[in-house]
Amino acid sequence: MFADATLAARIDRAEARLCSRLALSAPAATGGGPFVLPLSGGLAVYAGPRSPMNKVIGVGFDGPLDTGELTTVEQRWTDRNEPVRVELSILSDPAVAVALSGRGYALHGFENVLAARIGDIGRPAIAPGIAIDIVGEDGFEQWLSLAVDSFANMDGTGSTADPVLPREELERVVRDAMGTAAVPGLTRYVAYLDGEPAGEAALHVEDGLALLAGSGTVPRFRGRGVQKALVARRIDDAAAAGCDLAVVVTSPGTRSQANVMRRGFELLYTRAILVR
Repeated sequence: MFADATLAARIDRAEARLCSRLALSAPAATGGGPFVLPLSGGLAVYAGPRSPMNKVIGVGFDGPLDTGELTTVEQRWTDRNEPVRVELSILSDPAVAVALSGRGYALHGFENVLAARIGDIGRPAIAPGIAIDIVGEDGFEQWLSLAVDSFANMDGTGSTADPVLPREELERVVRDAMGTAAVPGLTRYVAYLDGEPAGEAALHVEDGLALLAGSGTVPRFRGRGVQKALVARRIDDAAAAGCDLAVVVTSPGTRSQANVMRRGFELLYTRAILVR
């Protein structure tokens, strides 16, 4: 699959809108309150202290960086003692990276954006004993517990830009990032293996895109087909919603990347993570 700047902008800006909706669903008292600011065709999103939703994304596709808008973003982040994090597609205008470097932004890491056409993704047989439920607001605490258990025990593969937080802080940022309230287009899932909660995931449908996000498996259930089942269920739901493309963002070289590539996902482009 070939990715050009138009497709990259479509994907990055869909993720920007998801981040903004999640941020604005976070508790208003957290870290002075969430906010979203426009920036050069993309969005600058602040959800709360050290939240993974805190990012600038979707910039660099429509012309030069608006330094006036960026100065406003930087000041708002400084007021909250938060470093500004930019996730910049390698398909964006190279002048944007040059401008950011000149303002003191440093390379912090990378993330890969992978995609597959919905109709081209095979539907593997689901391992016996696995069942998947959609989670409403009343099941959020169970979903959160599974997410924290999964992210607190990463498999140690590949290159990751951010260290794992202490468990209490990880629970706070995941709670703030994913929101307890309903978010338009977002569905949360819990997978059970032989009746025990084993993993979780999320799906966001936006602009014909299916963004597969937030998936994890509790360590003792890994290697038993839970993630394969969660991917298959989300692809089925995305197809039913009329999506044409499924997208996954992973750290480079991780087992997560290998797993989705085995399902037919291809690497489209990389984002550089720049921090000031």
